[in-house]
Amino acid sequence: MPPSVTPEDVRHALSQVKDPELGRDIVSLGMVKHLAVDGGTVTFTLELTTPACPLKDRIDQDVRAALRAVPGVQQVNLTWGAMVRSSPALGAIGLTGIKHVVAVGSGKGGVGKTTVSVNVAVALARDGAAVGLLDADIYGPNVPLMLGITQSPSFKDQQLIPVEAHGIKVMSMGFLLKADEAVVWRGPMLHGAIQKLLKEVVWGALDYLVVDLPPSTGDVPLTLSQLIPLTGAVIVTTPQDVALSDVRRALSMFQKVRVPILGIVENMSTFVCPQCRTETPIFRRGGGRATAERVQVPLLGEMPLVPRVCEAGDTGMPIVVAEPEAPVAQAFVQVARQVAARISVVTLADRPQLVGL
Repeated sequence: MPPSVTPEDVRHALSQVKDPELGRDIVSLGMVKHLAVDGGTVTFTLELTTPACPLKDRIDQDVRAALRAVPGVQQVNLTWGAMVRSSPALGAIGLTGIKHVVAVGSGKGGVGKTTVSVNVAVALARDGAAVGLLDADIYGPNVPLMLGITQSPSFKDQQLIPVEAHGIKVMSMGFLLKADEAVVWRGPMLHGAIQKLLKEVVWGALDYLVVDLPPSTGDVPLTLSQLIPLTGAVIVTTPQDVALSDVRRALSMFQKVRVPILGIVENMSTFVCPQCRTETPIFRRGGGRATAERVQVPLLGEMPLVPRVCEAGDTGMPIVVAEPEAPVAQAFVQVARQVAARISVVTLADRPQLVGL
């Protein structure tokens, strides 16, 4: 007769399994839910800190290995869940439905920041997160084009209702301008526009609000940092020195306003020939990795320059939607998951009282 298994035996075994990103065991993190033991069958839900967890498979392997070592366990019924833990500071300023705001910046134009913002936002949504995308590039709002949005937002009770596309909620200054109309505003007007796009929009419940910033370290990034407590920033660069010089300025700006750097994305790392698939480093290679190591932040990904990414953006179909199995699309998915994982780490560091819930 096999030995009887108790819930305490199971909890003890699971307490030896650590979340690889958070570095703490899954029991004390409150991730084990609805545990039940029936003879040799163990049933429970494992609630991840994000539906876009990049190490879910590893956690699954570790959990099953730990339970196999418990005498009497014959079957494991594991159900997955996810609950993104929120930043409490956003509720304090009235953004009660938004759990995290993530800025995507560069310090320099032309590095593919909007392409990264769009594909990361859509990838997070496709993993199951509730996502919004705010196009805060007041001077060059390209998000509507890249998402294929042609309609304007509606109004309800004098507030803007975001347009939905590819599973995300979208708001952009581009919705409020005439075609090809230039924005010639200075600081106070920019401040007012950003405040309107944030606080006069019915965002609803969001796990992540991704904010696509304009290039530079000027009025808009500073205004955003002053208006809301950002969970963190993602910095986009290309490998050459001229881009990296501006990226280091962007890093310095975010550090001065106490915004955590979630990591660096090196875009256009290599050019991939669409015919022969040969990779060519048309810029010098490895600059993003070297910068990440120098400032001690994660390198979230090295994205190849693939013509289909540009074509997909021009037709309003992000590559993660147009060709989800393509290597470059999967690379964007991995960047999105790394961003989600870093947000979980930052949130846990800010709210240690969550442990044990």
